[in-house]
Amino acid sequence: MTEQVGTARAAQAAPDGLSVPRGSGMAADIDEQPAVFADLLDNHAKAIADVAGAIARKKPKFVVYTARGTSDHAALYAAYLTEIRLGIPTGLASPSAITVYGARPDLSEALVVGVSQSGGSPDIGEVLRVARESGAQTLAVTNNPDSNLAKIAELHVDVSAGHERAVAATKTYTAELLALLMLIEGVRGGNGTLPAEEHAELAKLPELARALLADDTAVELAPRYRFAERLVTTGRGYAYPTAREAALKLMETSYLSGLAFSGADLLHGPLAMADPDVPVLAIVGNGPGGKTMREVLGRLGERRADVVAIGSDVPGAALRIPTPDVDERYAPLLDILPLQRLALALSLTRGENPDAPRGLKKVTETL
Repeated sequence: MTEQVGTARAAQAAPDGLSVPRGSGMAADIDEQPAVFADLLDNHAKAIADVAGAIARKKPKFVVYTARGTSDHAALYAAYLTEIRLGIPTGLASPSAITVYGARPDLSEALVVGVSQSGGSPDIGEVLRVARESGAQTLAVTNNPDSNLAKIAELHVDVSAGHERAVAATKTYTAELLALLMLIEGVRGGNGTLPAEEHAELAKLPELARALLADDTAVELAPRYRFAERLVTTGRGYAYPTAREAALKLMETSYLSGLAFSGADLLHGPLAMADPDVPVLAIVGNGPGGKTMREVLGRLGERRADVVAIGSDVPGAALRIPTPDVDERYAPLLDILPLQRLALALSLTRGENPDAPRGLKKVTETL
């Protein structure tokens, strides 16, 4: 099946006049993720610990995340971590409340975190500016330490993913996930430093990611969805951001309608559209969130839906993309990897160029 994917690799013009395969930029970005993980853990743990320590000393009463696009999914992951691991009430801000409607909420006891790969979106910057004026502690998490967002915020975490070649974000997304995980676990520790056992577990991620990227199961599934017009992704808890990010990657690279639902929300109405012609990608781990997905898959099975499970081998799934059995907090850093490869392969199978999706730019500025 991988040969079918290869035949769709048309050439695209490079700036120097040479031809490069379509998707080679996105493929390179995806393949660099194990190295990005290792770099963050080996070379940036101290800088992240310093920021985590500053937050721990401030003891915010609540946390507000603000982001757009792929970074919004990283922020959602961080929101789950913050509430579950730190016990602090958490929310996702609506930037338009400030930028369009002129709201000025009292955020004086909050930590406000702007997550943005480029750090260049004006609305995220405005949220942090207003928050800081109201007395909030502010943090920017970006891939650009010289960005406007990094300058506006009191604190900054550089995810250090390096230049991303493709428009569709891959390595910057997982770098955000890991940086936010290290940050929140550092805050939980009280002094910003990761406990030794936590760091030891995280140190396994680069090798686990390399092994997962060497598995072509996801790529071989691409022809299965070649003519699909829509697709559903679903997961619960820590897996829900993965479901949303997978849907976005499939939409922006293959132009199909990707609908992402929490497993609980899927049962509250959207289940009615499930049938053999609507593929479902279900992220199912072995933690509490994954266990609640067993009922969801059972109900999908009653509808004879075409379900592929990412993670555990569970009843009700026609096929499975295996991923490592790790702590549920770590799973989003790994489960998204085969789904990125699926998006890349499906785009090529459909004759598209995943490096430069039509109508999209690397940096989108919104107010």
